[in-house]
Amino acid sequence: MQKTHSLIVFLLLAGVILLSQSAFIVTQGYQAMVLQFGDPKATYTEPGLKWKTPFIQQVLIFPKMVLGVDPQPEEVILADQKRLVVDTFGRYRIKDMLAFNNKVGSTEQAELRLNNIINSMTREVLGTATLSGDNGVLSPKRADFMLKIREQSNLAVKDMGIEIVDVRIGRADLPDQTSAAIYDRMKSERQREAAQFRAEGQQISQETKSNAENQRTLLLADAEKQAQILRGEGDAEATKIYAEAYSRDPEFYAFYRSLQAYREALPGDNTTMILAPDSDFFRFFKDEQGKK
Repeated sequence: MQKTHSLIVFLLLAGVILLSQSAFIVTQGYQAMVLQFGDPKATYTEPGLKWKTPFIQQVLIFPKMVLGVDPQPEEVILADQKRLVVDTFGRYRIKDMLAFNNKVGSTEQAELRLNNIINSMTREVLGTATLSGDNGVLSPKRADFMLKIREQSNLAVKDMGIEIVDVRIGRADLPDQTSAAIYDRMKSERQREAAQFRAEGQQISQETKSNAENQRTLLLADAEKQAQILRGEGDAEATKIYAEAYSRDPEFYAFYRSLQAYREALPGDNTTMILAPDSDFFRFFKDEQGKK
């Protein structure tokens, strides 16, 4: 009885071990490859419970999803000898599990190699570009450069079982020293332009003031001319009226003119005049007819 019990336990343990060595699970987002003495026997890209020959076959699991690589920013010399610090990132997936396992081995090693390859292709492609212009990194042609970097990177990894699905230039900055020099040059240029604009503004201001002063002088001269004309016409009209009045009543005209002279000569209480009492100036004080 005891021997029978031990045999049952042994068979159960052997069954569990056999089952664990025969079955494996492929989870969502992963793929598996079954090897037998280094040769691929089966590949599984769909999730689920899978089977293999126990103890003889080996299972390798690889990610099926798109993976990312983010190389360190790289300083690139452009065709116009300008320097740029370019920060790129890429996306790839494992296309051939056997080639990937033989040439790369792991996603960590793949990331290291892809970082170097993408940076190298970035230097090579952007080495034919300029900073600005039709063939510039800062122009709409930037998308073409990224496409070319991806194509050349794919050529470099075609035997690794990897497909690079995308390469992007995240940032393209000038080096710190270059940025400082460009900033200083731009600052000097803006200061020069500001000084030029101020000088032009001063010139325009002076011209405007001069024109305004000329207009003012012309307007005043024209106004004075018109005033002189009107004053002359008024004086002529007044002389005409005076002449008519004098011709009508010479005595009244003489009396009126004398009153005007008194008003102008004696404007206040403190006016002092030294004249002979029998002077013609006071003749209307003695006689209302003004007779001498």
